Parts: sequence; C-alpha cells; structure tokens
Amino acid sequence: MPLSSVFSDASLYLHPLYDMVLVIKLLLLTCLWPTAALPSVSSQSDHHHHFHHHHHQQKCSSMKKHNSKREIKMRKLDSTKVRPLKSEQLLRIDDHDFAMRPGFGGSPIPVGIDVQVESIDSISEVDMDFTMTLYLRHYWKDERLSFPSTRNRSMTFDGRLIKKIWVPDVFFVHSKRSFIHDTTMENVMLRVYPDGNVLFSLRITVSSMCFMDFSRFPLDTQNCSLELESYAYNEDDLMLYWKHGNESLTTDEQISLSQFFIEEFSASSGLAFYSSTGWYNRLFINFALRRHIFFFVLQSYFPAMLMVMLSWVSFWIDRRAVPARVSLGITTVLTMSTIITGVSGMYNIDAVQAMAFDGCYHDNEADIDMTTFAVHSEESSARGRAASIPNLDATRVKRKRSLKGNVGRIILQNNHVIDTYSRIIFPTVYIVFNFFYWGLYV
Repeated sequence: MPLSSVFSDASLYLHPLYDMVLVIKLLLLTCLWPTAALPSVSSQSDHHHHFHHHHHQQKCSSMKKHNSKREIKMRKLDSTKVRPLKSEQLLRIDDHDFAMRPGFGGSPIPVGIDVQVESIDSISEVDMDFTMTLYLRHYWKDERLSFPSTRNRSMTFDGRLIKKIWVPDVFFVHSKRSFIHDTTMENVMLRVYPDGNVLFSLRITVSSMCFMDFSRFPLDTQNCSLELESYAYNEDDLMLYWKHGNESLTTDEQISLSQFFIEEFSASSGLAFYSSTGWYNRLFINFALRRHIFFFVLQSYFPAMLMVMLSWVSFWIDRRAVPARVSLGITTVLTMSTIITGVSGMYNIDAVQAMAFDGCYHDNEADIDMTTFAVHSEESSARGRAASIPNLDATRVKRKRSLKGNVGRIILQNNHVIDTYSRIIFPTVYIVFNFFYWGLYV
C-alpha cells in the first residue's frame, strides 16, 4: 500500500479530534477574554482618575498662590498688622521668662516717659484733688522681643500681648482713683521694633491729691502736680526719665476750666526715698492754677458790697419808724449770712437768725421805759451798796451814778445825732477798709 494512502486515511480519522480541540480552545478563549481585558480597562480608569486628581491639585495650588499673593498685597498696605499666632512665633515669646526685667542682674533698664495731657476734667477745693485725662507712653528696649525683618517694619499689638511680656509698673503717687478707658476696646497699644525697642501707650483718667492754700482765697494761685514712679523697681533696677526732656510734656491747646486759668505746665524729676526699699526715680507733671476773680466778684463781692451799702439807708430813715429800720437791718444780716454760708459753708444760719431777732420789735417808748427801768434798778442797787460802805465813798458813788445817767439820757435824747454822724463815718470806714483789702491781696 502506498504511503500517501496511509496518511490520507489517518487524516480522515484525526479530523474530528482536531475539531474538538479547536472548539475547546475557543471556549477557553471566550472565558478568559473578560479577565484579560479587565486590567486594561482598570488601568485606563485609574489613569483617568489620576488625571482629574492632578488637575484638582493644580487648581488648589493655583488658588493658594493667589491667596498668598493677596495676603502679601494686604501686608504691603498695612505692614504693622500681623496675625497673633505668627507674631508670637516670630517674637519667640515662649522661649523666654518675661517675669524678669530685661537685663536682669546688670545695669538698671532705662524707661523713657512722655505724656500728652488731653484735659483737666475737674478741680475740687472741698476734696483738695483734681482729675486729669492723659496719654501715658513708655519707651524701653527688650532684646528678647527682637525679630528678623528685611524692611525694618514694626509690629503693633493690643492689650492681649501685654499680659505675656514684661512691662514697666509705673503708678501715680498720691492718686485716689484711676482707670484705663475701655471703649470700644481697651485703650492700650504695644508697638515692637525689630531691634527690640518697645513703645507702650495707655489712655488714663486719674484723680490725684493737690495740697491747696486758701489764705488768699479767692485771689489764690494753686500749684498742683501729678507724680509718676515705679512701684517695685528702685533705681538699681529701673531708671525712669523724661524721654525728650522738657518737650516730653505736651498739652491740648483747648484745655480750660470754669474757675481757673491754667498758667503753666512743666516737667521735672527727682528721687523719693522709702526706708524699707530704698531710692526710686520720680517724675513730676507740674501745673499752676490761678482763680478767676471775675467769677467771685459777681457771685460774692458785688452782693456783699450791695448789702453793706443798703444797710446805710437806715441812717436816713426817721428814728420813730422802728419797723422799717428793723426790717432793713434784718434783711441785710440774713443776706450776708447766706453769702458767707455759700462761700465757706462753715456758718450756721439758724444761729445768725436767732441773734438777729433777739431783742427786736420794740417801740421807742418801750425802749425808753426799759432803759429808765434799768437806770432805776441800777440806782436802787447802788443805794444798797452805798449804805454798806463808809461815808467817804458815798460821794464817789453818787458821781458815778449821775455820770452814767447823764450819758444814757444824752444818747436817748440825741439819737438822731448818731444817725447824722453814721451817715459819714460808716461809708468812710468802708472805703478805707477796701483800700487796704485790695491793696494787700492784689
């Protein structure tokens, strides 16, 4: 049998088997096709998600860059305003102990002071004090607060940072009450420079004592002073001084008072000694107050002069018009007592009224009868005494009795003469008194 016929017969038997294998391969291929295709799809989706995420990051970074540029622009507009957290990190507050003064253990720290007086609110003669509103500024250097700066710009803070650092403990000597203004926020400012120099400013209203001398009232001049001093640190630890010398004290040009002229403001310094703690630097704000004389001329002098002159009218009223003369006298006395009480507050008007009404409202005849009765009673008592003394003194007693009786009769009979002389004597004495009074006080 030829070989070709053998191979042809074998292929006829193997062909169905070959078709089976092919079908199995196709089935396997169809089952494995989704699994093979899935990695490619997932890789494509991951690539797509990564693309979107990268795009979002680029967008966020661009927004951050935009915000940072905006913040830099805002800082350029106002370079003194810094966020508290960043400023505290920049100042390194947590790295130091600010319970100690700068340069502790070394030379005393110099603290400069300057003051701007805003107003003198009131002067009280009764309490002997004055009330003043002022801006108090402190200058010192604390190297612990230094910070790097390329533009040498300062940083400004409010009162919240003051509680975390060291500040001078300046107080007002002889002050009765004081407070820091807190509307709308506490009126406190702290400015720190890159080299560690510090400016600390307060707006304060303080009431302090002023020892007044009223010996020349109301033509008096009072010298008052507001004194500043460190409470805890003596001259070995803190040196208090005026920052700009005499120019450290400035005032508002519109300061005025109702009863006083403000003559002069001046700044001075000195030392104060305490037996238990030592010597302290003390600063003085001195000012002189001269009283308005015109105010008291209208309130006191003119009414008093008018009442004195009104009392002279009684010398021209007939002596028999007793009610008119008494009423005029009582009116002048009561008015003068009211003026004196308003000026000094030390007089009791009820006592003055009692003295004014005592022994008044008697008519002329009754006064004569009372005087005659007094003369007769004096004569009777003199007779009783004369009976007990020797005869040599009887003539002397009689002479005295007759002289007193004659003087009483002359006064009672010639009382119109007294009015005539009083019309001249009283105005003359009053003019002389005013001459010496105004010459002495003015």
